[in-house]
Parts: sequence; C-alpha cells; structure tokens
Amino acid sequence: MPRSQTTKKPTRIQREKTKAILEAALDVFSDFGFRGSTIDMIAARAGVSKPNILYYFDTKEAIHKTLLAELLQTWLAPLHQIDAAGDPIEEICGYVSQKLKMARDFPRESKLFANEILQGAPHILPEIQGELKELTAVKARVVSDWIKAGKLADIDPHHLFFSIWATTQHYADFDIQVRSVLGDESDPFASAGPFLDKMYRTMLRP
Repeated sequence: MPRSQTTKKPTRIQREKTKAILEAALDVFSDFGFRGSTIDMIAARAGVSKPNILYYFDTKEAIHKTLLAELLQTWLAPLHQIDAAGDPIEEICGYVSQKLKMARDFPRESKLFANEILQGAPHILPEIQGELKELTAVKARVVSDWIKAGKLADIDPHHLFFSIWATTQHYADFDIQVRSVLGDESDPFASAGPFLDKMYRTMLRP
C-alpha cells in the first residue's frame, strides 16, 4: 500500500504524486517486466527523485503489487457483469466485446498482467487462486446451466473463458506482431471485433 494511503486523509499533493508514480511505473513495468525494472527507471519516468519514490512506496515490489491489485479489479469487472438472467449468447458476446475494448484501452495493464503470469505470478498468485478462480467458477456454473437448458452449444465453460482471454488480450500483448502481419495502418481492433463476435456466436449456437 502506498504511504499516502496509510493516513486517514491523503492530501491532494499526496494523491497526485502517488498517481504520477503509478503511471510511470506502469509504463516501465509493461515495457521491461518486474525483473528488468528499477526504482531509478520509475523515478526518471515520473520526473521525481528516487528518495521521493521511496517516501511513497517502500520497495519496487510494493509499487508492482499496488498496480496488480488495481488491475485485477478492473479485469474482473466485465466478468462480474455476466447476467444469468440475460440472453446467453448476448451475455457472452458482450463479455468478449468488453474484454477486447479493455485490451485496446489498457494495453499497458494487459502486458503488466501477462509479464506477471509468465514469471509464475509471484506477486498475484493468491488472488488468482482466490478471487479470480472463485468468480470464474461462479460464471462457469452459469454457462453450464445455460447449456443444460439447451440455450448454448455443449462446450467446456472454463475453456470458453480461457479462449476469450486469449483471443482478446492477444491484440494488446502481441500488438507489434498483429500490426506487422497485417502490414497496414488500420486499427486491428476495428476488424477484430466483428470477427470475434461472429466466431463466438457461431460456436455458441445450440
């Protein structure tokens, strides 16, 4: 937790400084990963001194954990919104659309999460095995109920979610590959949206 949040009422300057540090750290961590990043690099990107960084955060790990905690809540929000009372195909395709928009709007966060997972999730494993696993299990049961009711094709609910995460976050995590293969200046997200929507609707129809 940043030091500015340990007091009852952080000052405006404390809030602004903490935000600036986290923004700079997000740039650095998404570019170089946790191991390749240093507090000096974050300080340079934020335009503050290293001692100033250490006033707000004890360690590089504390900054990283703060970013990951915020990221996980953002990442889970669209999954929470899947409504068991809604139309199954619309709910799932809506989730796909939201995840693709998040990959487009939060590419640094997506790369931060991918880097963490590639390292064995040392700073976020309890949350993955806890909150993420539990919420995914809840939504997987919703999908299973839809399948039993004949509203969806007979698919594996967990692998459905894995495929959605993979196909949407790929456009952020492998942006340079996608744009290089397409070989033009068009926005890959614009064409990815209709493609993924059609693919999932076709797969999900009972």
